[in-house]
Amino acid sequence: MVPEFLEECMKSEIERSTDRILAGEELAPEVALELARTEVHELFELFGAANRVKKHFVGNQVHLCSIINAKSGRCGEDCAFCAQSAHHVTDAPIFPLVDEDTIAKAAGDAEQKGSGCFGIVTSGTSIGPGEELERICAALRRIRSESGIDPSCSLGIIDRETAVRLKLAGAVTYHHNLETARSFFPSICSTHDYEEDIQTIRTVRQAGLKVCCGGIFGLGETMAQRVELALTLRELDVDSIPINFLNPIRGTRLADANFLTPMECLHIIALFRLILPTKRITVCGGREKNLRDLQSWMFFAGANGTMIGNYLTTTGRDEQQDRQMLQDLGLTIVSHGCGK
Repeated sequence: MVPEFLEECMKSEIERSTDRILAGEELAPEVALELARTEVHELFELFGAANRVKKHFVGNQVHLCSIINAKSGRCGEDCAFCAQSAHHVTDAPIFPLVDEDTIAKAAGDAEQKGSGCFGIVTSGTSIGPGEELERICAALRRIRSESGIDPSCSLGIIDRETAVRLKLAGAVTYHHNLETARSFFPSICSTHDYEEDIQTIRTVRQAGLKVCCGGIFGLGETMAQRVELALTLRELDVDSIPINFLNPIRGTRLADANFLTPMECLHIIALFRLILPTKRITVCGGREKNLRDLQSWMFFAGANGTMIGNYLTTTGRDEQQDRQMLQDLGLTIVSHGCGK
């Protein structure tokens, strides 16, 4: 028999890290950075580790979510990737906030298709007190009374009063992405400060809402900055993490960016699972173009959720294809609940 201490020494860093995570320890930042440098030929071991951690902490269940682009275009922010920014000239639709009936109907349709969470998403820096907020709150009350789906809002940077209003109207979760690491954010957006996004996350949590917060990858950030974002999300203790991959849009500053490779995408998902072992990790926009034939591997690499239907300004995959994929993988769809 191999002595226990020798057996431990023979393990790879991935194996040792996995054992520590399963024992309840946090992945140290320096170890996370080392795993971010994992060579391509070792990534399958990393995916297997992420899958072990996922199954241990969150099981074999998959959560589905859907959104409605409830107000589109003319956003004053200059985010380099965004088709809705007024600083870009794109083919993205431009329209004011849709009516209450449209939002409520979209929520009902999403529930019928298997989503447990439905997000009301608006363009612009913020939505504060006024007619638009009243309409959104009315729609939230309708959704809560007419369906079993959990409503979520993504309305930009908001204050505590607005967050409380949303909570009282029936919102379960507030979605607000950090988009990227603090150290890279000035390269992506110059019209507001990163700390404003951080404060929004703290504000909505204090109001009693769950927090959905993640980012978009393929903007030009380094692997170290991807780890930096994951560690920030861990510090903020967000409930769920949406992972998006850049789908370059003509007319934006990142129109000529390259797609990530499928293995890069899976590497990111696995890192986030190991750094955030107990959280819901949902793969959303850009998965079709970046993961290509390896879409189903996102669940083996640590994801336990995905967005179905269309995104804000781009189309998603047919819901039946996604449901067939999940059935083929033997995964159980959870039909209710935002957040954890």
